[in-house]
Amino acid sequence: MDLRVTNRNNAQYTEWGAGPRRCAVGRAGIAEKIREGDGITPTGTWPLRRVLYRPDRMVRPRCVLPTAPLQPNDGWCDAPNDPDYNTLVRLPHRSSAELMWREDNLYDVVLVVGYNDAPVIAGKGSAIFLHLARTDYAPTAGCVALALPDLLEALSQLAPADRLIVSA
Repeated sequence: MDLRVTNRNNAQYTEWGAGPRRCAVGRAGIAEKIREGDGITPTGTWPLRRVLYRPDRMVRPRCVLPTAPLQPNDGWCDAPNDPDYNTLVRLPHRSSAELMWREDNLYDVVLVVGYNDAPVIAGKGSAIFLHLARTDYAPTAGCVALALPDLLEALSQLAPADRLIVSA
């Protein structure tokens, strides 16, 4: 059951066995990724790596993928020249890193997508996550965002070889 992200009628949807569900994508839309920070959700077919979640806000999601609780000092390195670029790091970190333990609920559950990670190419863009959407489905920095019930339902239906397929 692959997760497919598409544009339809000026809105974005993620579709899997449960049918299409509204989602948010990057502020620059769906396109070929240019560089770190461009706001693009990259087109392509990407493996699904693991699930991270906030144990203080929810129980471990049902999922066949490796699943681990986030810690308050977790970050994601987004500095292209750092050897830890595009990996989970502990904060404080020597370079720029996005805080994973957010005050809002957007990263209460995060599906890490295998974008630019095998191998990591400096400047090609750091992680693409499936994470929680804002209530108004406002654009993301390049990730795909779903409502909590939709993301949890998708996670519960995934198989190990499933992928994220993003098309314009």
